[in-house]
Amino acid sequence: MKRLTLDPYVVDTLLRDLVGHDRRPSAFIVYVYLWGATAGRRGAMAEFALARLAEETGLSKRAVQHALAHLERRRLLRVSRPLATAVATFELLRPWRRGR
Repeated sequence: MKRLTLDPYVVDTLLRDLVGHDRRPSAFIVYVYLWGATAGRRGAMAEFALARLAEETGLSKRAVQHALAHLERRRLLRVSRPLATAVATFELLRPWRRGR
C-alpha cells in the first residue's frame, strides 16, 4: 500500500479554502491526487491525459477541467501542454512555502 504524506497546510488550510470558501471540492480532490502522483516534491511534474485524471479521481471529465482551471487561477498548479490536444504536464505549486 502506498503511503501519502501531505503538508499540514494542505489539510488545515487548503481543504477549508477550496471546499468551504471556493465551493470547489473537485479542485481539492484533483490537487491531492496530483500531490500523490508527484509525492509532493517541489518541481516534480506528472503527465496525465484528462480522461485518466477523471477516471482516477472518480470525477467527470468536465469537473476535472473546471478543477484544473480553478487551481491554475489560484496559482496552485502550472499546466504545460505543447499542443491543445496533447497530454498535459502538471506541476503543483506551493505558494505558502515561498522563501523557505
